[in-house]
Amino acid sequence: MKRTFSRPIKRVVVKLGSSQIADSRFKPKLGQLSALAKQVKALRRRGIGVTFVSSGAIVLGMGLLEENKRPTDLATLQARAAIGQAALMRLWGEVLKKVGLKCAQVLLSWDDFDDRVRFLNARHTMEAILKEGVVPIINENDTTSTEEIKFGDNDKLSALVASLIHADLLVILSDVKGVYDQDETVLEGEYKEITPLIQTVSAGTANIQVARGGMKTKIEAVKIATHAGTPCVITDGSIKDVLVRLVDKERIGTCFIEKKDQLLDVDSEHEFIRSHFKNS
Repeated sequence: MKRTFSRPIKRVVVKLGSSQIADSRFKPKLGQLSALAKQVKALRRRGIGVTFVSSGAIVLGMGLLEENKRPTDLATLQARAAIGQAALMRLWGEVLKKVGLKCAQVLLSWDDFDDRVRFLNARHTMEAILKEGVVPIINENDTTSTEEIKFGDNDKLSALVASLIHADLLVILSDVKGVYDQDETVLEGEYKEITPLIQTVSAGTANIQVARGGMKTKIEAVKIATHAGTPCVITDGSIKDVLVRLVDKERIGTCFIEKKDQLLDVDSEHEFIRSHFKNS
């Protein structure tokens, strides 16, 4: 049985955590990223635009410096982010170029969502990039911001970006097939609410050297996205043709349905985003 989405999917936001970008030795996962690039090309042919919210700057910076343990002090983390961000964009540029696509770097901070003028500027910039057929690669500005550590590997940022550009689907790619129940079975249904079971089984990540989020921060992102009118799927990024199959409504991963009381105007959208930022 196929999934049912309330509207055609023309714009997708895909969030990739650090574990999707680099392996346990902090080296790029070229094969997996190349596969995603080919899927973006296939979706582009169908008139579907893809935006990536991509973590990975810190771990790639650590890899370039041949480190094996994640630093703990802020200045060192931000230095790794500065070193790794160039490598991250070079990586995306290479895999997308091979399929005939171009990418654009977009670094956002939480102030871009808090301030209304900056919020609108970010939206207009994103619209212009997508109109050109270029793939936005979004990351938090880790060099000057502390929020990547605080909010969990860009999960929350991906939900805010989905709201910012009015995405039709948010896909959070992880190294698990979805949300598991207490019997370690993937919850493959469509959920309108975060049930007590889902809330209970959500936990932080064990791989603290690479990833910083975990299911708990992904569920928080789901709450934001669905309340802003965007359905969300959590699933495994290594599944073959995962993006194409999700757009084709295959029942992969755990799906959360958007709320029906969607926001109507820019001011209410912005206040919604600000309230979620301040309350978290």
